[in-house]
Amino acid sequence: MGILVPIALFVLVDTFSLYRQALEAVNIAYDRTLLASAKAIGELLKVEGDDEFAVIKASIPYSALEPFEADNRSRMTYRVSDKRGLWIDGAQDLPAWSGKIPNQGPYAALVDFYDDTFRGDPVRVAVLLQPVATGRGRAMATVQVAETLELRRTLARQILMDTLRRQALLIGVIAIAVLLVVHRVTRPVRQLSNVLDARNEDDLTPIDASALPREIQPLTDATNQVMQRLQHLLENQKRFVRDAAHQLRTPLAVLKVQVQSALRGDWVAKEALEDIQRTVDRATQLANQMLALAKVEQVRQQQDFQDQDWAEVVRALALDVSPLIAEKDLDFEISTAPCWVHAHEWMLREMVRNLLHNAIRHTPQGGHLAVRLAPQGAMAVLVIDDSGSGITDELRLRLFQPFATGDARSGSGLGLMITREMVTALGGSVQLSNRIAHQQVQGLAASISLPLSASAAH
Repeated sequence: MGILVPIALFVLVDTFSLYRQALEAVNIAYDRTLLASAKAIGELLKVEGDDEFAVIKASIPYSALEPFEADNRSRMTYRVSDKRGLWIDGAQDLPAWSGKIPNQGPYAALVDFYDDTFRGDPVRVAVLLQPVATGRGRAMATVQVAETLELRRTLARQILMDTLRRQALLIGVIAIAVLLVVHRVTRPVRQLSNVLDARNEDDLTPIDASALPREIQPLTDATNQVMQRLQHLLENQKRFVRDAAHQLRTPLAVLKVQVQSALRGDWVAKEALEDIQRTVDRATQLANQMLALAKVEQVRQQQDFQDQDWAEVVRALALDVSPLIAEKDLDFEISTAPCWVHAHEWMLREMVRNLLHNAIRHTPQGGHLAVRLAPQGAMAVLVIDDSGSGITDELRLRLFQPFATGDARSGSGLGLMITREMVTALGGSVQLSNRIAHQQVQGLAASISLPLSASAAH
């Protein structure tokens, strides 16, 4: 329908234009007939005397007009008068001509055409200013020939109906062709729709586009990409629900036992409250990190990234954790250079916060902690050095896995996993390596590399 409507409108406009052109051609042809009859009458005029003393005589039989009458559906009449408008011959009640000859026209003769009414019928009138000259004198005569419009209107209606019939046939042919073509072209789409309708609700496997036309393969590719993203989202959601149910069940069960034990009076009130507080803190940390993990996927899907100065984020985070640094009396060192990266500010803050908290927690009292951020080629590299005991090779392999931790009493095992997910979403990498000096572990170096933004890279 969307294709046929503009075609039908165009055909209607074209039909009107063709009708107007055909009608104009018909009028010109019949006007030429009127002019020929006026000239035939003018050739039968005679004159005696010159100019204002001239007397024009006419002896015109009606048979002179018969050759110009097409059939009995139209009637012709004439009127001859002198240049003063005095009637000489013909129909005396035909209204006299009072116009003027056009400056330019399709005829070389002094002729004019106009519409009028004669004896109650509309007529088309041709006026010819005919010079009359004989051996006895000369003068200017006005010859008017009028024709009724029945034949012209009949022919115009016939032209209109013939044009409409042909254009209606054309629209019908176009409609049939369009319907057949659209039906054939959309058949693969309908088949694909039927295949998708027949799928189960949780079936997000890719669509097999090998048997589909090449023209709709971009649609299937885009659909497969959407289904892949949905599959990824569903897997993350299922994992989040599964992990939340599993990980929160333990601290809640411990909390319930602690409360029951405190109610029975098995513990001193202060010790019971301290244990309950530690359990609540651990459950809160676990819930916050699981929510952060879910938010990572949300930010990844939204792609709401902007150019950020990573150095400002690092300095702000160092100021936030300064009370923890002061509490452990750490020798803290920070060095940053402007590093513009295309990222989400929340991601930058969370990944730096996770690494800083880990470094502070594993650095001994009075130890050394250093933070360095600088561009290296096309990458911005953040390195956090602590002076802890480092990690074993076996632990390095699984620290980025969910709920893997070196000390179950001081962490939930999600911080490094969240950091890796954020870094991966930003197109970077994260590494953990022991700092070795004199064949001894001097601490752990945690580094994050992110691509510099396009404006900074140039």
